[in-house]
Amino acid sequence: TRPQRIIHHTKRQRLAMALVGALDQGTSSTRFTVWNQKGECIAQHQILFDCLFPQEGWCEQDPFDLLRTSTQCIEHVCDDLKSQGIDPASLAGVGITNQRETLVVWNKLTGQPIYNAIVWQDERTGTTVEDLIDETSSHSKTHFQELCGLPFSTYFTGVKLRWLLDNEPPVKQAIATGECMVGTVDTWLIWNLTGGISGGVYVTDVTNASRTMLMNIHSRTWDPTLCDFFGLSPDILPEIKSSAEVYGLMAITRLKGVKIAACLGDQHAALLGQGCTQEGQAKNTYGTGCFLLSNMGTKPVFSTHGLLSTVAFQLGKDAPCYYAMEGSIAVAGSSVKWLQKNLGLIENAKDVEELASSVDSTHGVYFVPAFTGLFAPHWNHSARGTICGLSLYSTKAHVARATLEAVCFQTREVLEAMSRDCGVALVSLRVDGGMTKNNLMMQLQADILGVPVDRPSNTETTSWGAALAAGVACAGWDVSQTSNSQDTTQFRPEIDTQERDERYATWKKAITRSLGWVGSDHPVSPQTATSAATIALKGLSYVVMFGLGAGVTYMLLKRPSLL
Repeated sequence: TRPQRIIHHTKRQRLAMALVGALDQGTSSTRFTVWNQKGECIAQHQILFDCLFPQEGWCEQDPFDLLRTSTQCIEHVCDDLKSQGIDPASLAGVGITNQRETLVVWNKLTGQPIYNAIVWQDERTGTTVEDLIDETSSHSKTHFQELCGLPFSTYFTGVKLRWLLDNEPPVKQAIATGECMVGTVDTWLIWNLTGGISGGVYVTDVTNASRTMLMNIHSRTWDPTLCDFFGLSPDILPEIKSSAEVYGLMAITRLKGVKIAACLGDQHAALLGQGCTQEGQAKNTYGTGCFLLSNMGTKPVFSTHGLLSTVAFQLGKDAPCYYAMEGSIAVAGSSVKWLQKNLGLIENAKDVEELASSVDSTHGVYFVPAFTGLFAPHWNHSARGTICGLSLYSTKAHVARATLEAVCFQTREVLEAMSRDCGVALVSLRVDGGMTKNNLMMQLQADILGVPVDRPSNTETTSWGAALAAGVACAGWDVSQTSNSQDTTQFRPEIDTQERDERYATWKKAITRSLGWVGSDHPVSPQTATSAATIALKGLSYVVMFGLGAGVTYMLLKRPSLL
């Protein structure tokens, strides 16, 4: 018989065949994906979970839900790999990417959370923000911008931690006794996955640390001035690492012994996953919120038009650190979920495209989804959701279309601010995230921007970016030669400049209507919202309020004349 041929692979060939896992822990779901170096998905599992809303304007998560869904996704993918004849333990490494700014505090002796995770969308810290601004010598929300890259806002982790110190004695006590661990979601996950109370690694990476208001953006270390201002000791904070290095080994699940070799905030991972590794390249991610990042090179650039300066990524402890300018939009996909869950206008989120496509325009309806105020470029906590331009002709289809347009108008606001800061006009926009599956919205985005919108065939660029960073750290991947070489679909503008600018001018008018609804001392609840408009929607009448918050739901008016 003919002897079997024995194939000997070189080290380079073995590295090229390496598989890398990516744990993507987001605001509304967790997923674990295994990738090869070509950017092909080998296996994936996703689990959805709900946020908690204990009070109006508050948004929390159970930290154990974040950990539980992570380990469950990993185990499901291990089953899938086994069915394909792949040993899960053979993964070269795992990268982690996570929702940013969300704060977790826990007891290092017991591993138990001391408080629920306070989510990045949470706005309970409005008064805290105002008090902190008053404590500065400039009385300006940008007082520390050139030190940390960020303005004072309810958005960032340090402000949430200050609120806990002022309002939750168990947290203050745990810090005083040295038993408190503090971190963003990445720190909580890495600590637990590497052993928890039995030797868990207490680290974060430069991208997540840059979202806290506690890290010096130039030195990429915890800044004594910032920590002192917030009333903290740097000693209680996790060690800051680069985005691509081995932090420790998995201690639980069937991936026990596999290296955890990368960590990036979700938007930074998406920037890398889109191949934006050079200065001037930009992407926009459409998820729960909407986040536009542009690679600014190896020196931070500070905005004078309401944008953020942040770390983009650092692919190794001795590698250069790249910086980004960012425009953060608080409400994007969550506005569609609001139509579904709160108003009942659609059965599933994906139905919004069909409903919005049933009309040729919004016919003058504009929706500003400022449920938690406005982020970039306004940074206005007083704003609330507002629907303008309603008439007796308006239907739920017009509101659905206006919801999609709102995301696109907000993106244009951010891009215009970025152009003013950089002096360079956008020629095209790379996009990713769940909402980009909506073809109508992508066409609306191209129309409203006036430039082509490029969507890759694989929109899971956040997960791929985390895998790519891990591959760089532990599988010898070269980021300049390793890319998600997917085909793209391009959406080109189909309206003229006059129509585009007229619609945008009306949007700006709607923005002014949304401002000033909430003061720190007198929040507006759904029951006390100042104005309401009733619109007939297919035989039913729904109440839509100015001053909308995420908790506002519809009311059915049983008036025979409307049925």
